[in-house]
Amino acid sequence: MDEGIPTSPETPGDTVPATGERAKEVTPAAPSEAAVDTDRDFGLARPGTTPGARNVREVSEGSDGFTGSEGGERGGSQGDGEPARAAAASPEAARQSPSPPPPLLLPLDQPWGGRAPLQQTGAVAPWERRRTRSRRTFVAGALLLAVVSGAVGGLIGAYLERTGGLESVQLPQPGPPPPGRPPGSVAAIAARALPSVVTLRVTGAGEQATGTGFVLDTRGHILTNNHVVAPGASAGGRITVTFSGGTAARATVVGRDTGYDLAVVQVHGVRGLTPLPLGDSDAVRVGDRVVAIGAPFDLPGTVTAGIISAKDRPITSGGGSGDGSDVSYVDALQTDAPINPGNSGGPLLDVHARAVGVNSAIRSADDQDGPGDGRAGSIGLGFAIPINQAERVAEELIATGKATHPVIGITLDMDYTGDGARIDAKAADGGPAVTADGPGVRAGLKAGDVITALDGQPVHSGEELIVRTRSHRPGDRLSLTVERAGAEKRLTLVLGSSDRN
Repeated sequence: MDEGIPTSPETPGDTVPATGERAKEVTPAAPSEAAVDTDRDFGLARPGTTPGARNVREVSEGSDGFTGSEGGERGGSQGDGEPARAAAASPEAARQSPSPPPPLLLPLDQPWGGRAPLQQTGAVAPWERRRTRSRRTFVAGALLLAVVSGAVGGLIGAYLERTGGLESVQLPQPGPPPPGRPPGSVAAIAARALPSVVTLRVTGAGEQATGTGFVLDTRGHILTNNHVVAPGASAGGRITVTFSGGTAARATVVGRDTGYDLAVVQVHGVRGLTPLPLGDSDAVRVGDRVVAIGAPFDLPGTVTAGIISAKDRPITSGGGSGDGSDVSYVDALQTDAPINPGNSGGPLLDVHARAVGVNSAIRSADDQDGPGDGRAGSIGLGFAIPINQAERVAEELIATGKATHPVIGITLDMDYTGDGARIDAKAADGGPAVTADGPGVRAGLKAGDVITALDGQPVHSGEELIVRTRSHRPGDRLSLTVERAGAEKRLTLVLGSSDRN
């Protein structure tokens, strides 16, 4: 019969009977605070531990250390297969620990009470799984944060690059525009004159032409150049007038004159016409500012500006017919305001927006024989018919359809190369060079006389004498300086009238 093992001094009177080769040693449980510390070291939470609870450990006799596992309700077989039991040392201890604590697994390579982490063969500890999931969640969150931060940073960078920064950029802004333009400025002149300027498009006789004109009165009369409307004056010709507001209307020729290169056309059924005021070309001075308006190269409403470069500039244009019937003689105003093909017939305006000339011709770099239509463009040599002359011709064309020309009644030698205008020996038809009963005969002119001045102004050629004469009206009194047989004479002449060129 086996002898019992005395109880521990901490629990007098309690004995545990021996059971074969093994015995159960009962040790008092450590205080609950120590138990919590030990459990913390093992990474376990043992909420059921209370003071007075006992831990039952299996001890193998004759072993060098502790092997096995905790007893309790888990139980198990040790050595000979006897069921392990975990019991309180007395009924009082059992009452103090109604629920046995969870099993405490000790690694075999650690002594009792070692602080190595617990391991369970074939399974991952729950806290390791939670730690892995937490780490994965942290990495995924970090990656997502990096992507979002990069996208937001890119958008902010693009915005800053486009706007120049967080602060708004405000460049200097113009002040409020003035309510109007000063009188005499190009803008003010153009604003007043443009409603009166029109564009003419002409077809006929296998030709097409584009030119400019301006309104003379509320009845629809428009003044322009003869060479602009000449194709439309033929049978089957057509003239279309377009106003500054875009309104277009058919026009008919009222009258035209090749010698002055002027024509008047008329539109019907157009209301609200604005006549252009006419100025005084005799009052114009060299250096005065002028503005030209026209449709150069079919660009309506084009405004250019310049000055009066010269006055009384004798020019001739035309002459394509060969017999001289289409030659125009103009004592022109010269301007450096850019004038190009399409400006013909348009107004040359003074600073008061009044017409002082009718733009008619230019001199281009490729013109060899004098001013013409200047297809190569302006080089700053433009010529306009003085408005005083154009006004008189326009009044006659409106009244009678024809214009009268002032004449001296002589035939000039156009081949004379000396200084002045020489009277030919005879007329083209073989008659006398000084027309019988004409102004020249009454003034005392004879064949062979050389006219060197008119009204005190030098005359250098026959064309210049014609141009200067055309600048006057029939009936005007002129003073002539004449050389005859080496002697100089002064004669007075009253201009006659002719409707021939």
